[in-house]
Amino acid sequence: MNRKYRWIKSGWLAVGLIFSFTVCADTNRPYDTYCNLARPITSLANQTIKMLKIRITVNGEMVIATLADNPTAKDFYSLLPLTLSLNDYAATEKIAYLTRKLSKAGAPAGSEPAIGDIAYYAPWGNLAIFYKNFAYSEGLIKLGKIDSGLESFKKDGLLKVTIEPISNTQ
Repeated sequence: MNRKYRWIKSGWLAVGLIFSFTVCADTNRPYDTYCNLARPITSLANQTIKMLKIRITVNGEMVIATLADNPTAKDFYSLLPLTLSLNDYAATEKIAYLTRKLSKAGAPAGSEPAIGDIAYYAPWGNLAIFYKNFAYSEGLIKLGKIDSGLESFKKDGLLKVTIEPISNTQ
């Protein structure tokens, strides 16, 4: 009797495991607590997560942004710190020419900028910070996104800015 009970118990355990693997195989279910608990937990302690954060000071106001994980954004980051004069362009973006052209390695042919996007317009070699949405533009490479303080760019006229990296210890 004891042997039979162990076999039934282990059989139900196997059915339960098969069920949880089948149900939880669908990774598009982030809301399912059971499945999230059934998945192995990976520790972030041994992983290096490097987000390129920048601070843009606009007329004394601090703006924080996160750069994308692409070669052009990393090349831009290597230029920092920078002091630039941003001019308004097409009542949509603030632009400034950089000290040199950036890498276009692996970049798409173009992109459609949205409010808060930081981009590089490769044909002209300029930085663009969008305070309004705009249409798809050939040669436009997204560098990142403004996290906070976008309203600082919606001011008329020339803006003097300082762009600097934010280290992981700040």
